[in-house]
Amino acid sequence: MHSHFFRLLSLSCFASAIAAVNLVHAEKADRDKPVILEAEKVSVNDVKQIYDLNGQVLLIKGSIIVTGEEGHITVDPEGYEFIDVKGTPDTVASFRQRREGLADEYMHGKGSKVTYDAKTELLTLIGDASLKRSLNMQMLDQLHGWKIEYDDIMQYYRVIPPADAKPEDLPLARAVLSPRRKATLEK
Repeated sequence: MHSHFFRLLSLSCFASAIAAVNLVHAEKADRDKPVILEAEKVSVNDVKQIYDLNGQVLLIKGSIIVTGEEGHITVDPEGYEFIDVKGTPDTVASFRQRREGLADEYMHGKGSKVTYDAKTELLTLIGDASLKRSLNMQMLDQLHGWKIEYDDIMQYYRVIPPADAKPEDLPLARAVLSPRRKATLEK
């Protein structure tokens, strides 16, 4: 049991250390872009800055694209969005964002639920979650697990198992990380 959690902790620390080497952040221009919402049904409370979306949800804000079946967006007094989008048993919720710097570097994520906090730049993917970083259509890093957190400011990945995880459920987290030297030289 202890070796199982040690492996998960090691994987999390390893992914964090590798990710910290790359100093590219999310597209900063996204902050000043308007939010475009599409869905079968949209409910807007302009006073409280709350938006509810149902059916074929599509949210676009600059290079950020979020899709799913049900969405809830809250805008704080400073103008930062908190996005919460869910999929269905048949479809997943997804997230994609261009990264600052190189023209074709993106973060792609999916799961049964996607949350994104624009103020803290924290992306959370829950339920059979995956997160990939690509450059020029080439996959560099891939993570898979029950819950994935990606902090774009700190350049930190973390894969978290379900609370009721058992050692026989191994592997609960999986990561494929590209060598940073090669990825850095190609830039």
